[in-house]
Amino acid sequence: MKVRHPQYGVGVVRSLTEHTAEIAFDDAPRTVAPASSDLEPAEATATLSELQVPLTNLIRDTAQAVVEALGLEQKDVIVEGLASRWQRGTLVMQSADTSLQPKEVPLETFFHKIVILQP
Repeated sequence: MKVRHPQYGVGVVRSLTEHTAEIAFDDAPRTVAPASSDLEPAEATATLSELQVPLTNLIRDTAQAVVEALGLEQKDVIVEGLASRWQRGTLVMQSADTSLQPKEVPLETFFHKIVILQP
């Protein structure tokens, strides 16, 4: 979360303990006591009150509404795997640092890992 400190400016909270917060400010990381340092949120916040819905339902419904509003989901599209021209193909990743060797990954492995990462 981004916070604003009256003396240090805007920073990002990196960790919290019972009495202190580690905050990365532009000039340096600092440890501050949130209770006595007048920290304020530096980004917009929202408050939901008197809404009696399980949190998972709220998040699921909100995410679905965003997907539909942006037109990201196409319900009638069926994907049956890689096109035949990509079968047994490899993905080659080349670093900007030319002293490093490129990495080759089979496309099936690459896409399998992406699918596993999805919630």
